[in-house]
Amino acid sequence: MAVKLRLMRMGAKKRPFYRIVAADSRRKRDGEYLELIGTYNPIGAEKEVKINEEIALKWLHQGAIPSDTVRSLFKEAGIMKKFAEAKDKKEV
Repeated sequence: MAVKLRLMRMGAKKRPFYRIVAADSRRKRDGEYLELIGTYNPIGAEKEVKINEEIALKWLHQGAIPSDTVRSLFKEAGIMKKFAEAKDKKEV
């Protein structure tokens, strides 16, 4: 089973709100998911992002592939840097 870290759209029409989830890549965008990782609200003056770092790193270490948007959100939060450092430490 290929796991992807991606956005799940919630909210009203023209007022999107997203959940960052770990989901089977064969499932629908808003379908069943394995675990909730965080939330992302792009509306408003400041884009609000809440990510559970432990869960995100757990899924990345297990081989989950983040979508482009999720990868950029993780990069802003510093999660991708921590993942790369842990991966480099493991190789040595």
